[in-house]
Amino acid sequence: SAVQTHMTNSRLTDPEVLEWRYPIRLEKFEIRKGSGGKGAQQGGDGVVREILFLEPMQTSILSNRRRIPPFGLANGGNGKAGRNYIIRNLSNKRENIAATEENQLEAGDRFIIETPGGGGYGSVS
Repeated sequence: SAVQTHMTNSRLTDPEVLEWRYPIRLEKFEIRKGSGGKGAQQGGDGVVREILFLEPMQTSILSNRRRIPPFGLANGGNGKAGRNYIIRNLSNKRENIAATEENQLEAGDRFIIETPGGGGYGSVS
């Protein structure tokens, strides 16, 4: 669970480094319980990251498996698809955003990233 992989082998920046470099606060970083697919070998769970913006900023995200979930193998269940969304400070409304998108965020806005869970392997007996 909670393993980040990407075709460019990008790393997950430590929260302390992220908060030191940018006017943001990492409000939540936790395992996305139940997002891994069922199977003889359970798929790993993804993560949830909630980022609070302290100043106006432009953001970009490059993610995948937001529409099509990670497949299970050998009759294992699919993992849950990921989700990206923004909760606007002024309206408290949720805006779903695409897997690859740029957005302007204001102070108090929250950017939530829910990574997909891995597909399960094998039939559950």
